[in-house]
Amino acid sequence: MEQILFTEQAPTRTLTLPNGKEACMSYREECGAALLTVTVAYTGAFGMGERYNALNQKGHTVVNRVEEHFCFQGEHTYCPAPFFWTDSGLGLYVDTDRETSFEFGEDSIRISMPTGTQVIIFTGAPAEMIQGYQALFGPVKLPPRWAFGPWISANRWNTQAEAEAQLEKLTAEGFPATVLVLEAWSDEATFYIWNGAKYTPVSGGAPLRYEDFDFSSSPWPDPKGMVNKLHERGLHLVLWQIPVYKQLGPDEEPNEQNALDRADVELRGLGVHNADETPYTIPEGHWFAGSMIPDYTNPETVKSWFSKRRYLLDMGVDGFKTDGGEFIYSPAALFHDGTSGLEGKNRYAQSYTSAYSNFLGKNKVLFSRAGYTGAHTTPIHWAGDQQSQNTELKSALTAGLSAALTGIPFWSFDIAGFAGPLPSLDLYRRATQLACFCPVMQWHSEPDGGQFKELMPGGEGNNERSPWNMAAAYHEPGFTAEMRFWHWLRINLMPYLWSVAQDCAESGRPMMRPPVYEWPEDPQAVACDDAFLLGDALLVAPLLNEGRISRSVYLPAGAWVGLFDCAHYEGGQSVEAGGDGKIPVFLRAGHGVALDLGGKQTLGMPLERGSAEGG
Repeated sequence: MEQILFTEQAPTRTLTLPNGKEACMSYREECGAALLTVTVAYTGAFGMGERYNALNQKGHTVVNRVEEHFCFQGEHTYCPAPFFWTDSGLGLYVDTDRETSFEFGEDSIRISMPTGTQVIIFTGAPAEMIQGYQALFGPVKLPPRWAFGPWISANRWNTQAEAEAQLEKLTAEGFPATVLVLEAWSDEATFYIWNGAKYTPVSGGAPLRYEDFDFSSSPWPDPKGMVNKLHERGLHLVLWQIPVYKQLGPDEEPNEQNALDRADVELRGLGVHNADETPYTIPEGHWFAGSMIPDYTNPETVKSWFSKRRYLLDMGVDGFKTDGGEFIYSPAALFHDGTSGLEGKNRYAQSYTSAYSNFLGKNKVLFSRAGYTGAHTTPIHWAGDQQSQNTELKSALTAGLSAALTGIPFWSFDIAGFAGPLPSLDLYRRATQLACFCPVMQWHSEPDGGQFKELMPGGEGNNERSPWNMAAAYHEPGFTAEMRFWHWLRINLMPYLWSVAQDCAESGRPMMRPPVYEWPEDPQAVACDDAFLLGDALLVAPLLNEGRISRSVYLPAGAWVGLFDCAHYEGGQSVEAGGDGKIPVFLRAGHGVALDLGGKQTLGMPLERGSAEGG
């Protein structure tokens, strides 16, 4: 790793790369901006955060900017990073929170950045360059073991009765799960009080305790008892969060606690602010317009914000789903630490998740959409919102692989998409099989009355993406049993997943590793953008097209064995695999996979209760 501050007095630098080739860098300033040109022979450029458009960014211009973009993200991203590496052994990090642009040309890379920006150069193998980048921000944080079991989620679960009904459905349908996510749990005004709870509002930023609430007329009559019941059944509870002091709309019921909290923000300056010290608010036309934004660079904000949420941890909540974080739209916005919206546009998302991660401590989980440099220190991340279409499945996979090549080891996506009409059974099948081999396996869906109300025939107004609802909607009862196999296979894989996760935390290696990560000298591995190693042992080749039951898979050098059919293959060639209703997965020779079979001898079979809890 070499730190370089280019100036007009020192505008050039030449580096010799591990392969003996050279990288030449030239710098110039014009119109208050800086342009760094890196001339290097390369075939692929990887990283740049979670990118949906392509895994290899050669031929693309990539803008380093946090953005909220609902579905079909394309060139947009919730989680960028001004860091890339190439198959030629050169990596580069532009040390700025401000917007930058990277033009990956045929034989040169042009970087537009603020003047006075330090550039950090890495050379070596992909793992070495990624580890060098990670070391700038701190070690990988390891989620708890139970986070690697199946997750269940649906925005429509808005009562305790509905949430607890999921326990009965899991039992009735014979499915395992280790995490239940609730999005529609709060009052939608403060986002820290259970909906319908009665209490005496408090002023001055004072927190409420669990004992201060009367839940007798709430749709959540005993949330602490519900948490205990979930824990008894081996499930852990994750609650949705959003970083706003909400501006209630004209059609929403007034909320005194919301008003008191907003008054406290103005009085004590706890929010992001404007030059005249008035609170910065989200502009019209954006999600949560008019809302104030907590300033997590202010220690008093952090203290106040999390004191109000402490009772949730005290009652046994196991983590938070930190949505949003892309709310800085004005470069004139100001923060407590002296930075402006020019930096905050990107940095805010990471300060938000970092604050939550610090609050949660160990043995809890964070599940975040947005982030920035250092995102590996605040896992887990998920790919945001996609519609239930095949192109979106490929987009999500690309996002996960590019995130992995930016050093983000723990990642997830919503099985078969979160939004729109129900996915086809074929899309749901292929997405479930892919998710089974991703760091986190989760199904989730938008509200029944959300932006897409049109449902496939048979949905009966229920937009839930549970396997049993999919089976009912399409009148295919056998589909539930088919999906049950993959959820229990996930439980079978838990020992292996946990060992890989621990190695990730120790070594910085991502769980998902596209072939270029291991074989950057192999042109076919560099070109492969739709398969990945899960840890060292398993090569996973998702089926991404409707109706596809097999596909061509490039197997790098070495010997490989089909996980499901035990067929033997020699590497260094492409083979046609699949056709048995299962995603092509290969075991790498010389490696083993620890499994929990519960005394059974067959993959995907239900285990005794307790084996599915995931630790």
